Amino acid sequence: MSSTLSVNGVDHQVDATPDTPLLWVLRDFLNMTGTKFGCGMALCGACTVHLDGQPVRSCSTPLQAAIGKKITTIEGAQSAVAKVVQQAWDEIQVPQCGYCQSGQIMSAVALLERNASPSDADIDSAMSGNICRCNTYQRVRKAIKNAAEQLG
Repeated sequence: MSSTLSVNGVDHQVDATPDTPLLWVLRDFLNMTGTKFGCGMALCGACTVHLDGQPVRSCSTPLQAAIGKKITTIEGAQSAVAKVVQQAWDEIQVPQCGYCQSGQIMSAVALLERNASPSDADIDSAMSGNICRCNTYQRVRKAIKNAAEQLG
């Protein structure tokens, strides 16, 4: 079945079944490999993308749920907020292995786009679905606070 997806502002035709996870459509059909596979059960956050501006786990989001919506991947995270978050990530040197970072950044961008001045509790809540095996949580929080200050 052929479907049209709007990914990072560009329409793409994909020939996949409606229940194919969005993660595999992005990676295997569109060759957008910035979105990572972590657990396949929406528990780790490595596969986080934005669907109409909301963070979703693409490993458990079927293709049919994304049709007619705006999908943003880490490759397309170019908003002013996204650029400031990415800069803060670099300045604070958040990543160690880096595997989870695209999902971490996508969740942080979604948080700061809806709450420009998050509390620690807001950050914890927004980031709770993102697991980092390297345990960089304190640097993630610091980078989010840094980005919020720069945006404020």
